[in-house]
Amino acid sequence: MLVDISSTFGDREGASRAIACSIAAVPHAEVDRLPSSTDGNEDDLLLTVRGTGRAHVVLLGHLDTVIPSAQHRPFTQNGDVLGGSGTIDMKGGDAIALAILAEVSQHPEWRERFAQLDLLLVTDEEWRHGAMHHAARFAGYDACLCFEAGERDDAGDEAVVVRRKAAGSVEVEATGRAAHAGAAPDEGRSALLALATTALTLASLHDPGGEEQRSVVPSILQSGEGVNIVPGSGSLTVDVRARSEAAFDAVIAAVPEELGEVRLEARLGRSWPGMDAAAAAAPALASASALLGRPIVPASRGGASDASHVAAVVPLTVDGLGPLGAGSHAAHEHTLASSFLPRSEVALALLAAILGA
Repeated sequence: MLVDISSTFGDREGASRAIACSIAAVPHAEVDRLPSSTDGNEDDLLLTVRGTGRAHVVLLGHLDTVIPSAQHRPFTQNGDVLGGSGTIDMKGGDAIALAILAEVSQHPEWRERFAQLDLLLVTDEEWRHGAMHHAARFAGYDACLCFEAGERDDAGDEAVVVRRKAAGSVEVEATGRAAHAGAAPDEGRSALLALATTALTLASLHDPGGEEQRSVVPSILQSGEGVNIVPGSGSLTVDVRARSEAAFDAVIAAVPEELGEVRLEARLGRSWPGMDAAAAAAPALASASALLGRPIVPASRGGASDASHVAAVVPLTVDGLGPLGAGSHAAHEHTLASSFLPRSEVALALLAAILGA
């Protein structure tokens, strides 16, 4: 099964095995391989089922994971808890998407409602720096359904994600002057201290309750070559989230060109657009709730997803259709077995609503 396969980002052999497993799950689908948006990465997978109707819908997921292969945890089950690397981010969601595609491919009453139902599984979502190149091919589609982790609201109702923050990284390079920390410490210009000061400055811009809902979290600081050397160079990476990518500009502008005779250069690294499909999704959520017989409510999320890229060309984009769970990117990552059926029902109800059932 998918979780037993380590397919950490950049592992082409692991990605190839995960793709073969996915193809086998939908034997009636057409298979296409698309060049990854990341150079040198394993090609992405596009599965297609054709029908006799008019609608075009794409299901979306990713097969790459974060945990290195040496630390990969295979699938385990302890009661309701399904453990293993990638269970919630996002092979559990991939499993639901594959099951839905396999199910509708075998039933004429479904196939007469759409012209084309695609499932795109990419292999580079977790560490891709640029845009997802495939988004443009889905321009004009009626909807995109993405299967990142699911959730319920405080009332216990099934929730789906219709808003996501823009996400990015601000990367700061520092160039100072190395010196012997014991013999000539004052001759050095510490890149480490300049970067630490900059980290505190940028962290002060953290304002998730403000108009832009901006979060600013210094996450990586690298500097220093030895215990007895004033660090002459280094780098700082800061995770930034906000309602729009424009809010990142203030963070970059807050980095001075020089600090303590250390030159600083800031740039935007990884960048993901925001997503706001609340208005476009509202009618479909209402219809799906009626079909399902229980509420499906809209939710917002701060984490990045490829749904944001597709939402730029497919206004009706809904995310968070995967199972319930926790621990993304961590050793305790898991999903709940009891959530697969209700979350599959949510996704099927939404698909039926979009197709005019």
